[in-house]
Amino acid sequence: MREKLRARRTALAFVAIAVGAAFAMLGAASSSHATVAAHAVSPAIRGVGGTPDISGPQHVKPGAPPTFSCQGKPIDGSQGIVCYSPAQIQRAYGYSGLLSSGVNGTGKTIVIIDAFSNPYVANDLAIQDSTFDLPTANFSTLQEPNAVPPFDPNNGNMDGWAEEITLDVLWAHAMAPGANIVLAEAASNSDADLLATTKYVVDHHIGDVISQSFGEAEQCMDPTLMAEQHAVFAKAVSEGYTVFASSGDSGASQGDCSTGATPLLSASTPASDPNVTGVGGTTLAADINGNYIGETAWTEQFFGCNPPDTDDINCSGGGFSTVYSRPSWQASQNKNKARGVPDVSYNAGVNGGVLTHCGICNLLNGLDPADPTIFFLFGGTSAGSPQWAALTADADQMAGGDLGSINQTLYQIGQSSHARGALHDVTTGNNTVADLGGAGFSAGPGWDPVTGLGTPNAAGLLPYLAKKG
Repeated sequence: MREKLRARRTALAFVAIAVGAAFAMLGAASSSHATVAAHAVSPAIRGVGGTPDISGPQHVKPGAPPTFSCQGKPIDGSQGIVCYSPAQIQRAYGYSGLLSSGVNGTGKTIVIIDAFSNPYVANDLAIQDSTFDLPTANFSTLQEPNAVPPFDPNNGNMDGWAEEITLDVLWAHAMAPGANIVLAEAASNSDADLLATTKYVVDHHIGDVISQSFGEAEQCMDPTLMAEQHAVFAKAVSEGYTVFASSGDSGASQGDCSTGATPLLSASTPASDPNVTGVGGTTLAADINGNYIGETAWTEQFFGCNPPDTDDINCSGGGFSTVYSRPSWQASQNKNKARGVPDVSYNAGVNGGVLTHCGICNLLNGLDPADPTIFFLFGGTSAGSPQWAALTADADQMAGGDLGSINQTLYQIGQSSHARGALHDVTTGNNTVADLGGAGFSAGPGWDPVTGLGTPNAAGLLPYLAKKG
C-alpha cells in the first residue's frame, strides 16, 4: 500500500542572488534534497541541477527596496535568467491597488500544510519583509496531532520540505500581508500524517484558507485514505474553507508509485479532488515595474517538458482524474466526463522565479543561514498554491466572511463576457511529456488541462469572488 505522498515537485532553482556579494551559485545543492523513497511525497520544489546558465554574479542595485540585476529582463533568456520581487508580482497580478487600500487579508488566517519543520523560516520571513518593505507577519506554527521529529539538515527529505516551507510561508505573506499565517507541520510526508494534520486543522477550524504544495499520482494513493481525504475536504468547504493544491511540475504525468522516477500519465491528488482548487503553472512576463506583459503555459525555458532526470520535468501539471467524475460547474468548459485539473494557474517559471530568502538553502551550500544578503529563485506550481490562498484571504476580507469553495464561481467568471478582465486567459503552450511519447495537452482559449481558467487579475477578480460571500 502507498503510505507516503510525494510532495509537489516545484522547480526550486538553486540560484543564489548575492546582495552586495561577489558570487552567484547555481546547482551547488543539486536537486531538491528530497529523497524519492518508495511512496514518498516530496515538496513541490525541485532543484534544477547545473543549468540554466547564469553569466556572472547578481548584485543588488541601490534603492529601497532593493532591486536585483536579474530583474527587468526579457523572459526569453537572451539576457540571462529573470527574477521577480514581491512588488513586481503584486503589480503583475493586480494586487497593488487592493493592498494599498487595505484589502490585505486582515482578520483571516491562511493555513499552510507541510511536512516536518524548518528552524530558519521565521528568520527568512523577517529578512524577506525587511528587504522588500513588507509588513511584519503574524506567523505561528502548529504541530498537531502528532509530534514532529527534530530537524536534521543531513536528512535530504527534511531539507526538501524545509525549502518548501520557506517558499509557501514567505509568498503567502507577500500577497496577503495582513493575514495570519499558520504553518501546520505534519510528523512526516506520509499520506496518513499529512491527512491527519489537515483533518486536525479542519476539525479545530484553525483558519480560513488551506494551501497544499504537494501531491502524487491518483493511482498511488491508498483508496481508503483518498476517501478519507475527500471527506475531510468536503467538511472543510462546508465550514467555509477554501482549499488549494498545486497540480504538479511534471506536465501530464506524475512519478510512478515505487521510485517516482518513471512518469505515469496521471492527474495529481489532492489537486484533483473537486473540493480543491487545483493550481497549475505559467511563465510570466512582466517589466521592471511589474507591469503585466503576458504569459504562456509553464514549460521551463531551459528544459521544456523533458527531464534533466525523469522525476523533474518542469512544466505545468494537468490532466483528467480517474477517480472523480466531472463536476457540474466544470461541464460548460470541460468536455471530458472526468474531473479536469488544474482550475487556475500562476507564475511557476524558474526563469521568472520569485526572489526568496532561504536559510536552509544557505546552510546546504555552506553559508550562514542568517545572511541577509543572499536570495534564491524559486519556481514551480508550489509557488502558485500559497499565493492563490493569499488572494482568497484578501477576498474573504473584502466579502466580510469565508467564501468556501470558489470553483463554481471561478467557472462562472471564466465564461462570463462581463468578467473577462478578472482572469488572464493563457492560450499558448502545452504540458506534453516526451518520455510518454508526447502525451499531454495544449493550452487554448477558456479552460484547458494545462493552465485551467488562467491567472488572476486580483483587482478585477476579487469583487466577483467577494459577491459570493
